[in-house]
Amino acid sequence: MKARPILRASFSAVLANLEPIRCFVEQAASHMQIPELAAGDVIQAVDEAVTNIILHGYAGKEGMVEVELERQDDALVVRLRDRAPQFDPTSISAPDLTLRLEQRRPGGLGIYLIRRLVDRIQYRVPAQGGNELTLVKQLSIEEKIR
Repeated sequence: MKARPILRASFSAVLANLEPIRCFVEQAASHMQIPELAAGDVIQAVDEAVTNIILHGYAGKEGMVEVELERQDDALVVRLRDRAPQFDPTSISAPDLTLRLEQRRPGGLGIYLIRRLVDRIQYRVPAQGGNELTLVKQLSIEEKIR
């Protein structure tokens, strides 16, 4: 069985690093020959998740975010790790999009968007603490043929 490369980088948890994180994910996906449409969805999902980690997890405190990408046959797997207080985004219910804008609470659409962009989301607390969020994007048959 051929070894699959795992590409990983760590970034300071500041909003100014969102662009370098997007670039890292884009370059890693390209290196792994992930089709553009799937890569675009993953880039957006990672951007939303890391924004939440920075704004809500670290909430202005210093910290790091590790981004790891791995190609597993017909899927791209992204793991985001941080040492912010534990928070399970999979426990958040979907927003009620039938409400008028003025009736909705501000925010809450980032996790909803992540769920729409990837096929599976998993959360776990690593042994060393913090958070690990795994995003899985399945590659369609059409995308695999290209």
